[in-house]
This record gives sequence, C-alpha cells and structure tokens, in this order.
Amino acid sequence: MSNGDDDPADASDEADAADDGGDAGESTETAAPTLPEDPTEESLNEYLDEIADRLDDAETEADLDDVEALLDDAETGIEEADLPEPDEDDEEADDPRGDLEDRVAELRDGVEDARGPYGEDVVEAIESAAGTVEDTEWTEDGHDDVAAAVASFVDAAAETVEVDAGPDGDDIPDLVAALDDVAAAIADADLDADDDADDIAALLEATDELETGLDDAEEWDDLETHEQLRAQGYYDVLGHYKDYPVEWAALKEHEAQGNVDMILLALDSLQSDFMERHCLEAFERMGKRGKTEASVEEILGRAEKRDRPAIRILGKMAAEEATDTLVEYVPEDSNPQLQKAVFKALGEIGASEAVQPLANQLDPDGDTEDLVRPHAARALGLIGDARAVDPLADVLEDDPSDDVRAAAGWALRQIGTREALEAAAEHADEHSFIVSTEGEKARRALDETEPAATA
Repeated sequence: MSNGDDDPADASDEADAADDGGDAGESTETAAPTLPEDPTEESLNEYLDEIADRLDDAETEADLDDVEALLDDAETGIEEADLPEPDEDDEEADDPRGDLEDRVAELRDGVEDARGPYGEDVVEAIESAAGTVEDTEWTEDGHDDVAAAVASFVDAAAETVEVDAGPDGDDIPDLVAALDDVAAAIADADLDADDDADDIAALLEATDELETGLDDAEEWDDLETHEQLRAQGYYDVLGHYKDYPVEWAALKEHEAQGNVDMILLALDSLQSDFMERHCLEAFERMGKRGKTEASVEEILGRAEKRDRPAIRILGKMAAEEATDTLVEYVPEDSNPQLQKAVFKALGEIGASEAVQPLANQLDPDGDTEDLVRPHAARALGLIGDARAVDPLADVLEDDPSDDVRAAAGWALRQIGTREALEAAAEHADEHSFIVSTEGEKARRALDETEPAATA
C-alpha cells in the first residue's frame, strides 16, 4: 500500500469530512470512531471493535495511517481510564487494562501486517539471498543447484522489471552480480505499494522460490555439522522418536536428562534460528538445573549484548556471576523492556549488590517510567534484603502511583521482618484497594507471629 499524493488525515479530520457529506445521492465515507469521553472497559472495547472494522476495510497506506492515529487515541484512553487493577498474588485475576493493551498491540501488529509489501522488501530479500550465495560453502551438487535457482529467479524477475537475461557465468561472483543487478533494477523502478501491488507480489513469489532453492542446495557445513554431532554422541539419546527435525527431538531428551554440555553443543553447532530459540528455551525451563560454569559463560556473553531472553535465563539460573553485568543495566531508562527483564533477574538471583541501584529507580521524580518502577519494588522484595525496608516504606507513604505503592507493600511482605510488616500494615485502611490489600496481608502476618513472640 502507499500514501499516494495525499497526506494522511487524522481521526478527527476524517470524522469532520464524513459529517460534511457530499453531493446528494453520493456515498460518504464512514465517520471515524470517537474515543469515549469517560472511557470504561466496555466502551473502550467497543471503540477497539470499531477500529478493528476500520482496519479490515483499509485499502491504502493512508487508511492504515488513520487506523494508527485511532490506536494512539485508544492508548491514551486506556491510560486515563479508571479501571480495576488485578491482584498480583492471583495469577488468574482479571486484568482489564492489560487485556485492552493487548488488543491495541494486536491491532498494531495487524496494521503492520497489512502494510506493503513494498519494493524495498523485495530488494532486501534479494540482498539476503545474495549474501547466502556468497557466504556459503556449497558442495559441487549444491553449486549447480544454486546456479539454477539464480538463473530461474532472474528470468522470473525479467517479466516485471528490465534486467539482463541471466548471469554471465556459474561462478559465485557471477551469480551474486546477477542478483545485485536485479535488486538495483527493482530499486530504480520505484514500485508503489498500491499501484504496483501485483508486480511486487510476483517479485516476492520469485524471491520465495529463490530462497527455497538455496535452502534445498547442499552445503558442506550441513554435512560436517551432522557428522560432528554424531561423533560426539548428540544423537545417542534417540530411540523411537516422533518429533522432527531429529536435532530437536534429541534436544528434548538432553533437556530431560539434564545434559547441559549437549545443549551447549547444539547451540554452538546448529546455526539456525529455530534450534537457537529451542536451546535457549530449554535453558530457561531448566533454570538452576541448567547452571554450569560453561552455560553461565555462554548465556552471560549473550546478556552482555543486552539480549533479554539471555537475561531471563540468568535469573532462572540464579546466576550470581551475572550480577555486575545486570546492575550496569539498571539505570537504562531509555529501554524500559530491558529494565523490566533486568530487575526481575536481579530479584531471582537475590543480588544484594543491586539493592541501592534498584531503590534509586523508585524515585517518582527520576527518569524511570511509572510502568517500570513497580518492577523495581518487586525485585527488592525478591532479594529480601532489610536495607530495602526504608526506601520501600517511603514509597508506600508518599508515592503518587498506587501501582508502585502496592508493589512496595508486596515487597515489604516478602522481606518479612517485623519492621517491614509494620510499615506495610500501616496502610491496611487505605482508600486504594490494591494498597490496602497488601496492608491487610501484612497485618495478618503480624497477628500470626504475635503468639510466637509472646510464648
């Protein structure tokens, strides 16, 4: 899709245009949805239903820009709406705000899926294929298959854009040059996502066939990797198995048996996103059971590149060795998602060195987002260090955010000292339900310890 010559109209302009109507007997565009003045869960869901209908009807890039503007309004409405908050101790509790935010995220994904495809997408796919051709060590049969795939692709592309008839030869540089020529021709054609949609679709189909041909072509590394894994006993755990590919089936057995070295071998040897993801997920499920010096070194190396899955794994492993690295990321307020992963990991590790850096993130006047600060409080609760009692009590007393205050109350209960419980219990009669709930639980915990103290 494309914007064409028109600037995208915002939602309110579009609604005004619809109200103005047109000549008698002419159809007018449906008015844009209007954000409810006093948003509730029901009215916001109805608003999102209307946006979803508008997304389904979108035909141009401008239409999708209008949907994006409406989703921006929806996010504002959700932030400002007075919606009930879930009980953090009840994993199955309803979370209206979270559900609405998930719907907005899903609709945004739908907008992105509906955009394009663009000529740039074709060029990017061709450049990726050219890199594969150039960087891969092919067997003799594989080289022939690659040459045939490239020649077939150039012929298919020539039906849409003006390119040479085919590669000048079968050598790898000739094949790469032929792909580069096609990419340049497509870039020069300046294809429009709306007007040239059929041409772009045909070119993408041709690039898909090229990628399939390259995937099917035989590589030396494939043979050597499988032989290496077989020699090191990676497949020895397999008897009768149903899962495919066999590497994944073997990985599951190694996870079940706690064979950390074999999972590391697969992670290092099998160069595919599929196996990398499943190896990392295996370590995350194994948690402390997957912690060895070698596995921590491997995962920590990834975490040092700010890789969030790796950071989550280090938390599940309770890898104290990662503390210094993770503490460095605590103040990175420009990356809230990274902060959330880091805070939780430090809490699961029980990193006492992180108490003060995490306490600093509780400051409502600081740069840390309000949606992130509760995670800092909960991390302090998981660490359980009594030094966090005073900063958490201060937050519970004065913070403007009930979410942060409730998280501070929860954290004080986790620390569990008498001082911590008393600080939380003082707020048992709060007007805020989520804060008073934590206070009530703290008060009950104090009552339960009273007989033991007097015995």
